Amino acid sequence: MALFGRKKTTIGLDIGSGLIKVAVIDHVRGEPELAKVVITPLLADAIVEGEIMDPGIVTDAIRSAIDQAGLKTKDVVTAVGGRDVIIKKIQIERVKEQQARELMRWEAEQHVPFDMESVELDFQILDPDADGMEMSVLLVAAKRDLIETKMRLLSDAGLGTAIVDVDAFALHNAFEINHPDAMRGVVGLVNIGHEITNINILEDGVPILTRDLTVGTRRFREDLQRERGLGSDEAESLLHGYDRSAHLDAVIGSRGEEIAVGVERAAAFLTSSSRSGGQLRAVYLCGGGARVPGLADALGRRLRLPVDLANPLANLRVRDGALDNLVTDEVAPLLMLPIGLALRKAA
Repeated sequence: MALFGRKKTTIGLDIGSGLIKVAVIDHVRGEPELAKVVITPLLADAIVEGEIMDPGIVTDAIRSAIDQAGLKTKDVVTAVGGRDVIIKKIQIERVKEQQARELMRWEAEQHVPFDMESVELDFQILDPDADGMEMSVLLVAAKRDLIETKMRLLSDAGLGTAIVDVDAFALHNAFEINHPDAMRGVVGLVNIGHEITNINILEDGVPILTRDLTVGTRRFREDLQRERGLGSDEAESLLHGYDRSAHLDAVIGSRGEEIAVGVERAAAFLTSSSRSGGQLRAVYLCGGGARVPGLADALGRRLRLPVDLANPLANLRVRDGALDNLVTDEVAPLLMLPIGLALRKAA
């Protein structure tokens, strides 16, 4: 089931705290094909916990990434996320979509802890063809200034905005295509970034709960430096390498616990609030932190659940040369979000 819709070429732009990632998807043949990937590093502290501290540095990095991709079109698909975005599955009286649209602002006032005058709302009816007096609706609310800040940043970089998506839905789009078996029951998709870990809980393929943790690979690196006495380069080498180490295991023990507790709390909230009461059956990891040696195993033991790496390239056609100068196994975990964005087709 595709959420919120999916031109011939679409550019997904993921502005992360450590990296700018561009994915270009060609839709011409009817089957999406990854045509180009560009990953550009961002200077430290240009973005801190999602807040843009130096817009000039960020816009320069965005321009560089777009130029490297050799793109003629300047309209991109990007996303917003974090604490200023609310996603909630609700039940309302079964009505036609136009009536639902009229009802949604009132419904949002009951479920969204924001001033309604300051938000943008959207929704999707999840069971439009079902019978019954009620219907399931996925409600989305995002603070307007969050969206305006992102669009202003892109405008300063000389870009237009084809679509502003939500992180959780973009991740879902890539996850759905590449892991169809995960579209049943309750599963967790955990995106471990440079500074933030996004926990997304899906129920029968629908992202219905999101949580953000202020822990990411930056914290892992800082722990290795502070607690284990390693230099910055040595710490980075351990995090991005392939081998386990005692230093890394010690850090994974504490930071992995934070992530595991976050997953457990999100799953417990869903169990208590969902009518189905479904139990979490598996967890999938993506983002740069997914490759930290030993982390998936540690989370699996702690959660007592299967924990696997999500691969945004598993079922996606990849054009020859799309990943030039990039090591596929190393960059694949980084691409779930930008590929998910590029899978969206503008109207």
